[in-house]
Amino acid sequence: MWFGSRAALQKSSADRSLAVDSVVIHPVDVVRDLGGVLVSSELTMKPHINKLVSTCFYHIRRLRQLKHHVNRDVMKQLVSALIY
Repeated sequence: MWFGSRAALQKSSADRSLAVDSVVIHPVDVVRDLGGVLVSSELTMKPHINKLVSTCFYHIRRLRQLKHHVNRDVMKQLVSALIY
């Protein structure tokens, strides 16, 4: 991954591939570190936030499907567990 401002990355649009032995490694715009955080080449957290929001909406929709099958106290516990 190459890091820089959006303007600097667009300005240096040359091929930034790296050849190691017979393998060519191509740069990417977003990487995931060992902690699971997504970081963009502009060093923003936007990809990580987008993924987190998407995952939360998915789980909220799933909880909504359960509301007819569990009582209110159980639903409160499930929502609390999602938040923490």
